[in-house]
Amino acid sequence: MKRLPVLLLLALAPVLALALAPVLPHAQESVRATRAEGAVLRGLDRVNGQFEDYELQAGGTAALGPLSITLLECRYPADNPAGDAFAHLNIAAGAETLFRGWMLASSPALNAMDHPRYDVWVLRCTTS
Repeated sequence: MKRLPVLLLLALAPVLALALAPVLPHAQESVRATRAEGAVLRGLDRVNGQFEDYELQAGGTAALGPLSITLLECRYPADNPAGDAFAHLNIAAGAETLFRGWMLASSPALNAMDHPRYDVWVLRCTTS
């Protein structure tokens, strides 16, 4: 019985996509991104509630407790420098990589680091 709603949803997916296409025209547009010199990141210690902002240049590393946070690259929309940043980060605890990937400033939970005590997210790119 549980399969029926799933099968129905799968069957209706193409119809829903066509119906929503005129409502979401921006979903098909591509956005040019510009590479920034650095980024501002925020680190949170969930145990004591303290946070700290880190301004890193591309290739730079900062420490958050036992974690090392390395900014590999930061990009932002070319036509909107104040727009949403996305940064490529490497976060490690010693030799163990905990996170390596892109984080979005507008949706940090979309691709978040999973750690029981610390949290890291992107605030913005820096251009000078």
